[in-house]
Amino acid sequence: MSANADLAARRALAVPRGVGHATTLYAAHAENAELWDADGRRFIDFAGGIAVLNTGHRHPKVQAAALAQMNAFTHTAFQVVPYESYIALAERLNALAPIDGPAKSVFFTTGAEAVENAVKIARAHTRRDGIIAFTGGFHGRTALTSALTGKVVPYKKDLGPPQAGIYHLPFPVEAHGISADDTLKMLDYLFKADIAPDAVAAIIIEPVQGEGGFLITPPELMAALRKICDTHGILLIADEVQTGFGRTGKLFAMEHYEARPDLMTMAKSLAGGYPLSGVVGRAEVMDAPVTGGLGGTYGGNPVACAAALAVLDVIAEEGLLAKAEAQGTKLLTRLKALSQRNGIVPVDAIRGLGAMVAFDIVTERGSHTPDAGLAKQVTQKAQENGLILLTCGVYANTIRLLCPLTASDAILDEGLDKLEAALSL
Repeated sequence: MSANADLAARRALAVPRGVGHATTLYAAHAENAELWDADGRRFIDFAGGIAVLNTGHRHPKVQAAALAQMNAFTHTAFQVVPYESYIALAERLNALAPIDGPAKSVFFTTGAEAVENAVKIARAHTRRDGIIAFTGGFHGRTALTSALTGKVVPYKKDLGPPQAGIYHLPFPVEAHGISADDTLKMLDYLFKADIAPDAVAAIIIEPVQGEGGFLITPPELMAALRKICDTHGILLIADEVQTGFGRTGKLFAMEHYEARPDLMTMAKSLAGGYPLSGVVGRAEVMDAPVTGGLGGTYGGNPVACAAALAVLDVIAEEGLLAKAEAQGTKLLTRLKALSQRNGIVPVDAIRGLGAMVAFDIVTERGSHTPDAGLAKQVTQKAQENGLILLTCGVYANTIRLLCPLTASDAILDEGLDKLEAALSL
């Protein structure tokens, strides 16, 4: 029996089926954009731990910062004995985030925690309960964040009724015939039929939907939401958990918009693979909860904070924002050329913002009809060829590309060659 097969058998006995996984691999070692499995096979990583590794696996500077902190102390609980790295990270993010006016930051462990706390902060500031989210949006798997998430299977199936006070609007998707105007019309209906605007605490939106299929929020929708929020005293929350830290060619995707959020959630690539998340927002909003209303035993872990400070250094020193733009251009150019070739599975809606690139697999060329089964076959074939790929999207037919921004051109080209082989009929 192979090492992968042995681990799979052990996993089946020890881990519940509710924890899914996209590959049949078990990791043994990784370096930048490459990964070796338990059987010693090498793979190009176009998944990046689901957008966690913008700075690559085991970046030397991030590892050195984490190790130095480990040699000092690994935990005190910031609420018991605070420490400088938490404060220093907050200071840097407050200065970098696209927030109008003075900002403050608070840190947690997971993206879902960040979203939950953003909702808590919004409710404390506005003294309102309602939250508006979008179909296709993904905000986490906890009771509250799965209610915010705009997809039933697998995030809500058989898990009981969603929390009250959550409402969804259709997200604009051209291929599905939904425009930004349609979304805004439905918001007007929602205000008339289900909840008054003065009962809404916040509208939460991803600048680019992650699990929803790498769908970019139209600028006109973001501008309209900002105006509506200002008119009715509603807070605008930008969920940057997947889009943040260089993936879109800006440190934060909201920098592509004129509109500014009141609160932003962040996680994933914030700490280069160490578990850390946070909320940054307008200072007067962030100060709304009473002392003790925010926090968590592991929130803002010192090792993770040290790693995050190093991640910000790496992004600046290695020019990763420009590299994201160059990587995205290369990916889009190659995909568009491939989509016109005979002998390639039907590809539709190639799209991207910076290096956040995706495309859909459909039933036939020129169609928008999703083919989730064929998309799964492509990812399986890619794995056989030594490439790790992820699907996403409401119909599970979107293939997303999340190669580390630190990957060399040679590795990126090799990965694209493997992708071409996986797409070949």
